[in-house]
Amino acid sequence: MEFLKQLNLKKENEGTSTGTTVVASKGALISSFSPVDANLIGAVNMTDKQAYEKVITTASSAFLEWRKWPAPKRGEVVRQLGEALRAEKQSLGQLVSYEMGKSLQEGLGEVQEMIDICDFAVGLSRQLYGLTMHSERPSHRMYEQWHPMGIVGIISAFNFPVAVWSWNAALAWVCGNVTVWKPSEKTPLCGNAIQNIVAKVFTENKVPEGVNNLIQGGREVGEWMSNDTRIPLISATGSTRMGKELNKAVAGRLGKTILELGGNNAIIITENADLDMSLIGAVFGAVGTAGQRCTSTRRLIIHENVYDRFVEKLTKAYQQIKIGDPLDANNHMGPLIDKDAVKLYLQSIEACKKEGGKFLIEGGVLEGVGFESGCYVKPCIAEAKPEYAIVQHETFAPILYVMKYKTIEEAIAIQNNVPQGLSSAIMTLNMRESELFLSAQGSDCGIANVNIGTSGAEIGGAFGGEKETGGGRESGSDAWKAYMRRQTNTINWSTTLPLAQGIKFDL
Repeated sequence: MEFLKQLNLKKENEGTSTGTTVVASKGALISSFSPVDANLIGAVNMTDKQAYEKVITTASSAFLEWRKWPAPKRGEVVRQLGEALRAEKQSLGQLVSYEMGKSLQEGLGEVQEMIDICDFAVGLSRQLYGLTMHSERPSHRMYEQWHPMGIVGIISAFNFPVAVWSWNAALAWVCGNVTVWKPSEKTPLCGNAIQNIVAKVFTENKVPEGVNNLIQGGREVGEWMSNDTRIPLISATGSTRMGKELNKAVAGRLGKTILELGGNNAIIITENADLDMSLIGAVFGAVGTAGQRCTSTRRLIIHENVYDRFVEKLTKAYQQIKIGDPLDANNHMGPLIDKDAVKLYLQSIEACKKEGGKFLIEGGVLEGVGFESGCYVKPCIAEAKPEYAIVQHETFAPILYVMKYKTIEEAIAIQNNVPQGLSSAIMTLNMRESELFLSAQGSDCGIANVNIGTSGAEIGGAFGGEKETGGGRESGSDAWKAYMRRQTNTINWSTTLPLAQGIKFDL
């Protein structure tokens, strides 16, 4: 395909590199098959231990030089990367769509997120502010400043194979860190494509070799990173199970983590909602990326007075959803990532039925022309109770659970009564309902929206959630502080040395 040539991707490609240099690896090949048509796109070498050591050693040396570059100069490099991504937006968006399975519009949107975070990081490079504080001692000055940490490890998931990496990398670089990225083994070619784009920009700017690093592999490679004391910070996106294991390992060596894990997101639709607006948010939230976003809408909590009306609208809308090749702009939904995901989808449907769930729109695997990969499924809707075990669980698939409520307090309690706490939304034109939802008595999620759905976060705000979502924050606001170490400084410009708290120590 033309976009593969444009991105300089070959059938077989080394999977380990340090910015501008490919590191030889004897690891097994990771083959990437598209869920769109089951065709082999290409293969990369898994990073072996020797190649990993080479990457970490090179990154450690690069940090010593990179941290000396003025932050605005680092920002200028990131600005140029944003321009390079603009030039490659179409081809990179197509690769994301083809390798991961999301619609082309969403693939292009993901690349746009990368461009946006580069723009954000450029401005940030001149705004790494600390504070000044008044000392209790005369002729003393206190302030705080922020320094880079060193190597930032990035472990990303298949559902956003490039954007989440950029949220971390762009901020880490302008803060003076270097990065080591392990993309999902399910989307390795997206990682290689990004590495090629970054390498060109970095080479042109004479960025030290090792500021940007790519390693490929699965759980074993992730464990090397988790246990490596040379990596002070690891930002990881994935399942709650993975996050708990990683956090235990990193915390055991007193390292730091940014965790963005599972989501079990709900929209509350009140009797005061604009139902047509609510329908758009609910449907896109549930079927966008085939329900494989961490912010996908999994539960609809609907007021009993509008329940029947809204469910009727919802079921009619589902019958209009077009499923097929995600590179075809006429289709709303593409495939799941692989057949393992299809199995989990089917198991979740059966689990819901066993607990008493009633399916308003039946699910199933699509077969026939255009669906040969076996990864295309039907988005489905089930009436369920909040306490069902399957409703408490995050299934990465287009399964939507609907349920009734009587009072806004009950709706908020249902919304919060799951282990995860990433994204949430309320649809209402009633100010008191919206303000209660946003108050300390309301949503316990890291993201709480009014009159928009649970998906589609902008890079200007910090992204992340609470409880089993991990508590980490990426992207905008002051999330940059997580990539730096804080230092408090006190300067004595007097002729004496008074002690704090009025302590006397005379010699």
